[in-house]
Amino acid sequence: MKVVVVESPAKAKTINKYLGRDYEVIASFGHIRDLPAKDGSVDPEADFHMVWELEDRGSKRVSEIAKAVKGAEKLILATDPDREGEAISWHVVEALAARKALKGIPIERVTFNAITKASVETAMRQPRQIDQALVDAYLARRALDYLVGFNLSPVLWRKLPGARSAGRVQSVALRLVCEREYEIETFRPREYWSIVATLATEAGGVFEARLVGADGKRIQRLDVGSGDEAASFKRDLELATFSVASVEAKPAKRHPQPPFTTSTLQQEASRKLGMAPAQTMRVAQKLYEGVEIGGETVGIITYMRTDGVDMAPEAVQDARRVIGREFGDAYVPGAPRKYSTKAKNAQEAHEAVRPTEMGRLPKQIARYLDPEQARLYDLIWTRTVASQMESAELERTTVEVAARVGPRRIDLRATGQVVKFDGFLTLYQEGKDDEEDEESRRLPSMKAGDPLRRERIAATQHFTEPPPRYSEASLVKRMEELGIGRPSTYAAILQTLRDREYVRIEKKRLVPEDKGRLVTGFLESFFKRYVEYDFTADLEGQLDRVSNAEIDWREVLRDFWRDFSAAVGGTKELRVAEVLEALNDLLGAHIFPERADGSNPRACPNCGSGSLSLKLGKFGAFVGCSNYPECKYTRQLSATGIEGEGDGASADGAQPGTRVLGNDPVTGLPVTLRDGRFGPFVQLGEASAEKGAEKPKRSSLPKGLSASAVDLEKALRLLALPREVARHPESGEPILANLGRFGPYVQHGKTYANLGRDDDVLEIGANRAIDLIVAKEQGGGRGRPSSDPGRALGTDETTGRALVVKAGKYGPYVTDGETNATLPKSMSAEALTLAEGIALVNAKRAAGGGKVPARGRKGAAPRKAAARTAQADGDETAPEKRAAPKKRAAAKPAGKTGAKTAPAVKAAAKKAAGG
Repeated sequence: MKVVVVESPAKAKTINKYLGRDYEVIASFGHIRDLPAKDGSVDPEADFHMVWELEDRGSKRVSEIAKAVKGAEKLILATDPDREGEAISWHVVEALAARKALKGIPIERVTFNAITKASVETAMRQPRQIDQALVDAYLARRALDYLVGFNLSPVLWRKLPGARSAGRVQSVALRLVCEREYEIETFRPREYWSIVATLATEAGGVFEARLVGADGKRIQRLDVGSGDEAASFKRDLELATFSVASVEAKPAKRHPQPPFTTSTLQQEASRKLGMAPAQTMRVAQKLYEGVEIGGETVGIITYMRTDGVDMAPEAVQDARRVIGREFGDAYVPGAPRKYSTKAKNAQEAHEAVRPTEMGRLPKQIARYLDPEQARLYDLIWTRTVASQMESAELERTTVEVAARVGPRRIDLRATGQVVKFDGFLTLYQEGKDDEEDEESRRLPSMKAGDPLRRERIAATQHFTEPPPRYSEASLVKRMEELGIGRPSTYAAILQTLRDREYVRIEKKRLVPEDKGRLVTGFLESFFKRYVEYDFTADLEGQLDRVSNAEIDWREVLRDFWRDFSAAVGGTKELRVAEVLEALNDLLGAHIFPERADGSNPRACPNCGSGSLSLKLGKFGAFVGCSNYPECKYTRQLSATGIEGEGDGASADGAQPGTRVLGNDPVTGLPVTLRDGRFGPFVQLGEASAEKGAEKPKRSSLPKGLSASAVDLEKALRLLALPREVARHPESGEPILANLGRFGPYVQHGKTYANLGRDDDVLEIGANRAIDLIVAKEQGGGRGRPSSDPGRALGTDETTGRALVVKAGKYGPYVTDGETNATLPKSMSAEALTLAEGIALVNAKRAAGGGKVPARGRKGAAPRKAAARTAQADGDETAPEKRAAPKKRAAAKPAGKTGAKTAPAVKAAAKKAAGG
């Protein structure tokens, strides 16, 4: 028996079918070891010795592999064909060697770019050893990221309250977003005018020509800068006679774009499909690992983490055959197209992202895919096939027009474009992040000397616009251009910035939050070198040299650590006053924008004599007056709106980080948005110091709602919760929507149902609320009907019990009716096999847990049974009935008191059971 190790159970299942009975394919479920999240995991004093730790899940995987390897003919490592895949294989070997499980067993490393039978069988015939250079590059990156994170983040915590973390590439990406915002804030619009003549030929063809010159001088886009100047041109053109000075038609070609790399796939999926990079990679992973088509599981795209743009010769020929069959021979170029990447530091070890079979048309396999998978596959297939199609043939025409008024000549120009042969454009055209102002248009037939008739003259005022904010697609593109990070990490970086609340998404654009700008300002002031684009790109270049075995990885770490540790040490004596002074200067345009009346933006609007500056409090940064404590004016960091009206200003010493949104029209009490220990919340009125006084009403913000997006109307709606959404169809009693400790939910009597990810507690309608409650009352959770049987895996021949995989509150789990076993996070419920299910259930049973209560059986403890069933079946109990996180106090949902927590339920169940 030969043992093959891959990362995922989905790959294991498919590859096992390809290889047959002589092979046992086992999944490692990704990385089995990691650096412990504590100081000392990377020790610079011991030449960067790294301490690896087997996680609980990893320990189980190693035990399974060790058991399988015992007496095996050989161990074959078939993890992904990239640096991470090489590292996973290395970790497996290291962990097995530590257990002395590899004595005398040959070890081979194989890689394949696609999970198809042919690719896998070919790889098995071409084994190699683990590439130590790739492993070293992985070690260097992990060590660098650890050293930056575990040394720089504590500096942020001490010197900049509210900051959460810093990262080697994450912080540089954040700087890009913040710098673009600074460009927008400091942008000064410039007035300019466009002069456009609408003209007609003798045959009646109408077109537009734009002013480009006068009196022998060229006039560019911004040269006409005033209304008087524009009016002068318009007046002359309305008196002028027009004729065609020249017509020039030039043939042109537009060539197709290469097939997708990781980066370009993320960009186009964002533009065309609205998918975030993380979502794109998640769906692509499914397509790569395989879907079931006609009773067979097969990978339908090649490996999706790649910088390469070339394709295998057989794939190119396959694409050319499909083009000829589907579009005709005219669309097949005379020779196959070859592409090379222009990306900085590109690694071209793998093919581009492409379908494994070009003949597998999107419309033919859409029924086997879920909607997301179908859309992404269609995009990949279309781009790949178009990349091998004939170029589009165009004719670009430029018409020069002469306008004469007396002795004066004014020059105008019209341009147009005609598609003579659409070529690849018949199938695909690459999206743009920011569309051009003018589209190509077709011009009527003209020749030099033809007279033209004036239809109208338009003089239009314009103002230059600031650069647009980055979209996720354009940020990925910019990072790739600068050589920052690796494309395979971009999705995780963007997600981290959002999770840390350093940026938010507005209208598909990235907007930096105040805390993100503070972090960037701090790093630029005191760690400037480590957020510089060239430095980060050069470091990536050194890491690539490590992967090419050109330089020792520890040498890279020594060079980096020498200066970085000195920079960290230099901040030990850094005073908060110095931090504030630096940030006041660097972020001045953001914190203190110019006022419309031209007055000093830093002058205190309360006392008049004080100067506003940045302050740091326990809840983060705020703006306060220099005359404190005599003047207690404060406001939030962003100075939006009118001073003192809805901009978070407070003249009476209110808690810094408090923004006044307005007054409640019913009570007249102020409505404020505040920063709390556990996040932002809205409050009606002020707390009283009197003993026994009623506390002001408060409401936390639902997950996904940014504090910057909260206005008076939204705050009042939150404070009005709970709200009646509908009436129950049977009882006629109200169904309420509310926010609880664990998120939004709907309630009918004593029945609670948590809202789904896409539900909004302020917007949820009657039908959806009724569906959730009825499903819950029938035994389902979050809209899942109780009759949902799950997915049957088969029968355990040893016990005779049928195994089923279901969705539960804590994730998917497998059950045989007697024992429930939660699936590890890295294990897919859709790909779970019977053998894997049996192993999970047996392991859970052996550990003495996961027993399913016998409902209604004599002697069963009702409360204990209910608690266990809720966990096993995904039964979403009311938020206030779940255990609160340790060391975190939180208010009970409005209108509900005395609800028992999960520990209390367990205690009651234990007592009821007599023990």
